[in-house]
Order: sequence, then C-alpha cells, then structure tokens
Amino acid sequence: MNLKRTFGTILTILGIVGLIYAAIGFVQHSGTPRELIVYGVLGLVFFFTGIGLVRNTGDVAKM
Repeated sequence: MNLKRTFGTILTILGIVGLIYAAIGFVQHSGTPRELIVYGVLGLVFFFTGIGLVRNTGDVAKM
C-alpha cells in the first residue's frame, strides 16, 4: 500500500467535495461570496495537490 497515493486520493476527494459545495452554494445563493470563494479556492488547491501526488508517485512492485 502506497501511503502517498492514498493521501493523494483523499486530497482529491476532499477537493471535489469542496468544489461541489462551493458550486451548490453559488447556485442557491446560500452563503456570502467570500465564503464561497474560500471553499472554491481550497477545493482547487486540494484537488490539484491530490492529482499531483497520485500522478507523480510511482508504483513499485515489491516481490
């Protein structure tokens, strides 16, 4: 089990959740614009950080 890849997956999922939450808040006009911007930016940061970890972590098969 690769810990970096698992952590990258968790960050990616958290980023997606943050982006969805910001999008729903934007569409329903629930929350201040500052809150929605913060959720969106944090979602983007988590998403791209997680994708980067998953992509740059190589699979090493141990025998």
